[in-house]
Amino acid sequence: MVVSTAEAAAHPIAARLIAQIETDGGEAIETSRDILAKLSGKDNPQAVLGVFEEFDTSLAAIDRSASDIWLVAQALRDPGNLGTMLRTGDAVGAGGLILIDDCVDPFSVETVRASMGALFTQRISRARWPDFLTWLRAGPGQLVGTSLNATNDYQDVRYHPPTFILTGNEAQGLPEHYESECDVLVKMPMRGKADSLNVAIATAVMAYEVLNQRRRG
Repeated sequence: MVVSTAEAAAHPIAARLIAQIETDGGEAIETSRDILAKLSGKDNPQAVLGVFEEFDTSLAAIDRSASDIWLVAQALRDPGNLGTMLRTGDAVGAGGLILIDDCVDPFSVETVRASMGALFTQRISRARWPDFLTWLRAGPGQLVGTSLNATNDYQDVRYHPPTFILTGNEAQGLPEHYESECDVLVKMPMRGKADSLNVAIATAVMAYEVLNQRRRG
């Protein structure tokens, strides 16, 4: 279902979207900006709001050969970080984001907003750690963990496709026994007084290092 204002429905892109939804059997509703603000929970909403079914988030739905880069986050708590990681994944051409253990809802209003549309370009999966490991080791894939305990500089390691970039919880990082399951642990130099980067920023730095190695390769 899509809800829009009259002026939005007149925009060519919105008009095509509405037409496609109606063709596919969905419903298109025209309403006022005031009603749209109430529906979206924003004082200054965008002119189009959509409601769709959640994606299949099982590991079985992932085709690891679809991309050389995959993002993996363990116990992620902040919807803004999740949305930013989805945007990063889209930017580097990653296949998607795999959420490990108890993470923030990828379909929450805050996450959807923060993803700026990348929610629809990235495959999202949710799994417990043992199930993820079993799935990962059943096929090709290099598991790269980011950790302050690492001795490898993130630019000194050669990353092999498909690369699964694993980051931990915003406050605690990765549990030690998770780190032990990684093929390699890496860290980024910290020249300031803070002990770590924001998890979404760290993911972006890692993802672009992997991408740049592919570009140079």
